[in-house]
Order: sequence, then C-alpha cells, then structure tokens
Amino acid sequence: MGLLQYGLMESIVIIDYGAGNLRSVQKAFEHLGHPAVISDDPAVVAEAPALVFPGQGASPPAMTTLNSNGMADAIRKAISEDKPFFGVCLGLQLLVERSEEGDTACLGVLPGTTKLLPAGLKVPHMGWNSVHVNCSHPLFENVAQDSYFYFVHSYYATPEDPEVVLGTTEYGIDFCSVAVHGNLVATQFHPEKSGPVGLQLYDNFVRRLVYREAASSA
Repeated sequence: MGLLQYGLMESIVIIDYGAGNLRSVQKAFEHLGHPAVISDDPAVVAEAPALVFPGQGASPPAMTTLNSNGMADAIRKAISEDKPFFGVCLGLQLLVERSEEGDTACLGVLPGTTKLLPAGLKVPHMGWNSVHVNCSHPLFENVAQDSYFYFVHSYYATPEDPEVVLGTTEYGIDFCSVAVHGNLVATQFHPEKSGPVGLQLYDNFVRRLVYREAASSA
C-alpha cells in the first residue's frame, strides 16, 4: 500500500536545513518500504503528504537557515494544517518558542523552552536510555513500555502543556523525550539509530498517521 493509492505525492519529505543525519533517516524509511525524499525547497514541503524534521547540531545556525530560505514559515504552515509531522532531536527542540542555546527564537509551534541539561551531568547525554510512555498512542503500537532508544543531545525541550508530553526519560531529571500534538510527533532520541524498535516508530508513523490521514482525505 502506497501514498499514490490516495492520489497524493508519493514520497514523505525529509526537511534539509543543514542539520545533518538526513541520509540515515531516508535509508530508514526506504528500508521499511516508505519512499522518502530530501528537500530544502519550501515549495516541496508545501506539497508533501507528510514531513520529517530531523537534525543534530546547534539551534542558532539551524534557525538562521530555516528563516533565511522560507522553510520556517513552510514548517509552521504544515503543522497548522495538521499534516503528519515527525521531529527528531534538534527537530523537537526547535518546535518550542525559544532555546537557551544562544538565546534563540525558535519556531514557536509549541509553547515552551529548550533548556541545557542541568549542571553536574555529563553532556552530551549520549547512548541508550529508556522512554516511559504516559498513555497509549499509535506511534508506540507494538513497542514495549520502557524500551531503549539512542540519544545524543545537550539540550531538551520543555513544553508548557503537560498533555503534549507523551514520553519521558530520566537523565538526572525526567525530561520530555516524546512530544505529540495532533498529527505532530517528535522525539529527542534518534529512531534511525535505535535499531528495530526505532524503525517500528517510523513504520507506525507512516502506517498509523500518514496513511490514516491520506485515507480520510481521499
């Protein structure tokens, strides 16, 4: 079953804003049989049936790039239209209003702040850690509670609305490791680096969110 069945653009669009790791994300979706293209063109984002917003790196240069090429507005519009959207790592941190990293104004689609992990902890937080899911959600179908995923980060997002926080992880503090809002999902960890359990999340995103949305629009 593919997106063309619903008369939509064939491929999921992976947003390119110079924040790395794009090919690994694309290969993960392709391995699952879900076509995915990488694009830095806001017009392509506007036509995409679903979007993946990956990233690793720093908030200030990332937001400079997103603002300079019109991608920031394209992302905000896509989320406002409730398109299926998957943010990863920096792609979660940039969704809130502001980051402590360089005191950077972010996309502002989720009220909240991105903060530096507390003093005394080794940063970056790197390696495998568990995610505790607070309630049932299609993203975590067939994923065991407290499964381990791969993290690499020094900052973490703090959404103001507790209902946005689907999953948490303990690293000195309990921080938001999974956020959801409508058809938006975002993880602080990297599913593409997390083995079979990470691939399950990407597969669930397509089969439970993207296909569902396409079918309802057909």
